[in-house]
Amino acid sequence: MRILLTNDDGVHAPGLKVLEEIARCFSDDIWIVAPHEEQSGAGHSLTLTRPLRVHKHGDRHFSVTGTPTDAVMMAMGHLMQDARPDLILSGVNRGANLAEDVTYSGTVAAAMEGAISGVRSIALSQVYAKEGMGDAVPFAVARAWGERALRPLIDLPPSPRMLFNVNFPAIEPEAVQGIRVVRQGFHDVDRTKIISGVDPRGYPYYWFGLGTSDAVPDGSDLAAIAQGYVTVTPLHYDLTQDSALATTAAAFAS
Repeated sequence: MRILLTNDDGVHAPGLKVLEEIARCFSDDIWIVAPHEEQSGAGHSLTLTRPLRVHKHGDRHFSVTGTPTDAVMMAMGHLMQDARPDLILSGVNRGANLAEDVTYSGTVAAAMEGAISGVRSIALSQVYAKEGMGDAVPFAVARAWGERALRPLIDLPPSPRMLFNVNFPAIEPEAVQGIRVVRQGFHDVDRTKIISGVDPRGYPYYWFGLGTSDAVPDGSDLAAIAQGYVTVTPLHYDLTQDSALATTAAAFAS
């Protein structure tokens, strides 16, 4: 099985090394094509206004000067065009990708691009408990539970236009309660956090921070993570609100 690894934290991110360890439980045919630098929050964006450059770091190991979507497109359309992957794994992200945050996530977007290309794709993220941890985020749960979370998903029959979103809780591996398949949640409070300051030249600047929320809807990824479970959520990129089609069509009928 040929596996493509990517992420949004950059080609040198610790989580990508963890992902490679997990992927080698399934295959030795591993390719890495990831953003050259961190692209957290890039979502499903792609680069159209400047050329991309590809850097080779070793055999089947590349970085792309663009977004996670750029990296997957470059892998599929150029670097691996004669040897397409059977599986795309994106992560392991430093931080949670839960609830509506999946729409901002470059990690999830890379897996979404894989799904669009018809390849089984899975995003993986490690939740952490403290802000400001940087590269000190512990990936022990991802290491201990990664293979167990992936193997059933890899064995499932193919399902077109769908990806899986996996999150590992911020606890010790032995405290994990198991794996739970849950729906995507939604934070029901305003989590906007804007940090302001003044640069050394006296000009004001603003930085989006990571707000917190205690909202944990029952049966959601938020609730399951809070209860100590590894969460698995099937996602798809058809954003059509089917229940609104008839009422919207009726609004134009007259």
